[in-house]
Amino acid sequence: MTALEFTLVVWIISALAGFLGALTGLGGGVVVVPVLTLLLGVNIKYAIGASLVSVIATSSGAAAAFVREGFSNIRIGMFLEIATTLGAVFGAFLTGRIGTQAIAIIFGLVLAQSAWQSLFAKTGGGERIQSDNLGKRLRLGGNYPVGEQHEEYGVRNVPAGFAIMFGAGALSGLLGIGSGAVKVIAMDRAMKIPFKVSTTTSNFMIGVTAAASAGMYVKYGYIHPRVAMPVMLGVLGGSLLGAKALVQARVRTLKVVFGIVILVMAVEMIVNGTLGKI
Repeated sequence: MTALEFTLVVWIISALAGFLGALTGLGGGVVVVPVLTLLLGVNIKYAIGASLVSVIATSSGAAAAFVREGFSNIRIGMFLEIATTLGAVFGAFLTGRIGTQAIAIIFGLVLAQSAWQSLFAKTGGGERIQSDNLGKRLRLGGNYPVGEQHEEYGVRNVPAGFAIMFGAGALSGLLGIGSGAVKVIAMDRAMKIPFKVSTTTSNFMIGVTAAASAGMYVKYGYIHPRVAMPVMLGVLGGSLLGAKALVQARVRTLKVVFGIVILVMAVEMIVNGTLGKI
């Protein structure tokens, strides 16, 4: 494959990943890293470095649209970024000390859990959740557009969500996925935040989380322009289209797409990591 062909293929794949990442809050890296590694033979640590760059691009491209539409909860995002940023620096520190096969297996296990939650975990049934005492004290509740109206929602289990977000940040630094999958589940399942608010707030957050760990990857030399540039441009374009599509998308459809895609990626990463093919 020539350099031009490689760049074109990576750009197309990244555009699709960015579209899906904006719809589901994944950040695109969850698709980019396995595809670059499994299909194109890129070293997983260089794929992760390129993914972190793309995650920053996704957040820049999609987050502005979501904030303008009134979906993202900026107060929640800024509060939880304290945990994810600390975790991201810790995860990036571990990168230079863990082998690629172990990273691939950890990646796969995280995605498998996320897929199970998305496909099979019961939802709250659409009832309106009231904030608990800490949620009220921090004023984390808000509203988001549903058709022509705005629906109020509360926030619960803030300490549990904060702890999960530290783990999400660590996974972001270690795996380069923006940890969108874990962030969405933390907000949707633990903190009882509506799914669309969770995905859009995740998109708002992932850029800061990725930026916190990207510096460590630059230090280790794992961000290569030949890989990172087409990934960044593709994901940015795809994320802008995904942001427009999410407004009209059905929540259950988003969850099914979310679950199926990352389940396939999880199996591929676990199998190839176990067999030593990565």
